[in-house]
Amino acid sequence: MGRPLFYEILQKPATSCIIGICSVIWFYIQKKNIGYSHVGLSYEAAREGQYWRLITSAFSHISIVHLVFNISALWSLGIIEQLGHIGLGIEFYIHYTLVLIVLSGVLVLVAYHVLIRRFNIEYFRRVTAVGYSCVVFGWMTILAVKQPSSKLELFGVLSLPISFAPFESLIFTSIIVPQASFLGHLSGIIVGYMIAWGLIHGMSNYWAVSMLGWIALAFVFSLKRSGTCDVPFIEIEPVTDPSLPTVGFLASGNPRSLQMNALPLGGTDLV
Repeated sequence: MGRPLFYEILQKPATSCIIGICSVIWFYIQKKNIGYSHVGLSYEAAREGQYWRLITSAFSHISIVHLVFNISALWSLGIIEQLGHIGLGIEFYIHYTLVLIVLSGVLVLVAYHVLIRRFNIEYFRRVTAVGYSCVVFGWMTILAVKQPSSKLELFGVLSLPISFAPFESLIFTSIIVPQASFLGHLSGIIVGYMIAWGLIHGMSNYWAVSMLGWIALAFVFSLKRSGTCDVPFIEIEPVTDPSLPTVGFLASGNPRSLQMNALPLGGTDLV
């Protein structure tokens, strides 16, 4: 007989909080009938200065199946919070969750930029990525390096050796779920290896709080600057001369409609 759920929650407080946040956001999105294109991460939205999508895209999911799959894997990976004796633990988990959310999103945008600009694959100009799996794949990779004997439990019935889980899951989801974001999942794996191998290290409570503060500032300022949400206590001075003509995505009026109407249809990447 397994341990009571309440006990498990106490053993995985950070994981439980993240699962709660993702669930609340999913219910809110469903209730308000918000489309994934309004919260997801896309190349064109980033060009328009909507950097806040790095955060909203990670915690948003477009279906209950998408949400359940991610939180099931995340719950299993919550064991990381109990592994302080091998250099992991709850502080490590919180610190590097911030790093995974931001860096994996940045890597996705860099990949889109290269594919569009270098290889002229216009499809990625309009692809919108949503979901927490980039972080899930990152933690899967870190645990595979730090404790390769662990197993990843999914839905209480499927058990995968953690040492192979990142790439097994990458291939499996790409085949079974055509909309799954290969680039998003791969970005999470790359950042996971960078953390596990010590290429990204030195996070402390001070740096985590500082990083969280900068993320919050960037979030609010990008909301204001992109015109997505009015923030009355922040005023941003215009940096261009309004008397001069503008071109491209800086054109006056509704820049998004000017750009999007000329673009080919894209898709959605589930991460």
